[in-house]
Amino acid sequence: MRSAVVGAVLLVVGAVTVLTGVLPTSEVAAVAERVWPVLLFVVMVTVVTELAAEAGLFTVVASRLARWGLDRAWLLWLLVVALATTSTVFLSLDTTAVLLTPVVVLLTRQVGLPPLPFALTTVWLANTGSLLLPVSNLTNLLAEGRLDLGSPAGFARLMVGPAVAAVVVPCLVLFVVFRRDLLRRYEPRESAAPDDVVLLRASAVVVGLLLPALVSGVEVWVPATVAALVLVVLFAVRRRQVLRVGLVPWQLVLLASGLFLVIEAGHAAGVTGFLASVAGTGDSTVALLQVSGVGALGANLVNNLPAYLALEPVADSPLRLAALLVGVNAGALLTPWASLATLLWHARLEALEVRISWLRYAALGLLVVPPTLVAAVLLLSLGR
Repeated sequence: MRSAVVGAVLLVVGAVTVLTGVLPTSEVAAVAERVWPVLLFVVMVTVVTELAAEAGLFTVVASRLARWGLDRAWLLWLLVVALATTSTVFLSLDTTAVLLTPVVVLLTRQVGLPPLPFALTTVWLANTGSLLLPVSNLTNLLAEGRLDLGSPAGFARLMVGPAVAAVVVPCLVLFVVFRRDLLRRYEPRESAAPDDVVLLRASAVVVGLLLPALVSGVEVWVPATVAALVLVVLFAVRRRQVLRVGLVPWQLVLLASGLFLVIEAGHAAGVTGFLASVAGTGDSTVALLQVSGVGALGANLVNNLPAYLALEPVADSPLRLAALLVGVNAGALLTPWASLATLLWHARLEALEVRISWLRYAALGLLVVPPTLVAAVLLLSLGR
């Protein structure tokens, strides 16, 4: 509800800037035309993942992981790393934070392992693992239009080096910090059978077909909408009670819409000139580190979405825009509000009675953000 309140306030502020002439209506129309496909994709992929979770798909996957871990915590953790990375890359960071977190926590409790290393793996990779494809993060979808690389494959070619670094470095830090918990053995247990095998299998097929469709070059909202409609029809036939208004992430849509409007008003008011002086210029390695660092600072001060929107105009080349994405995505690990995914993750942990203070979260983030940004930007610079 807080997100909805903040979003409503931002929309009111944005409306005032339009009524007072600070933000011309033509620019509002241009922003709306740019962002509606992005928000539609977010809504539809959220519906898909929520319904797939209701069908038991993610729980079944987690149970399989427990068997494949061969009673070794470190191997189970590596499988969770692979699952979290795949979920983030293809289904977005919010999906990983919302749906995978409870699955991972319940999995660790079933096998008698401490949940915190696995829960931190989920939220860190939800943020840092969201660099490879446009669909991985809302910021990427916005950047894709400016990069004009022709297809998701072109985006991936630019971001593959930073994306690898942004997964490997956090995992190395996690393993070192929690090595005692991960160098243990566990005993797998049988999980409950799914309530509806038909829905489970149908959800698996829909998600399996959606993943390649999202990187096919078609506008991502198209396959996401088709997948959502298919699952809605299936659930309407077999489990209608699951279909509810809460499946639609309206709070996120309201917040994002308000942020888009207010940041665009800030650009119209001349904020970009100040940001340009802070973010620097050029494509040298130092300049890329600078814009990435400013992006990470902005994400942790306000949120990664407004930080990206505010700095986008000064990221005036593909390399600078890629470095900015590294900062606002992989650098958003210090404050709870740095990304919506982190807030959603923490809410799920609270519901599951897993405790971690924000002070400890920030301290661990300080261990991982600097080396992750440096490694990712260096690989970006070397790959030019």
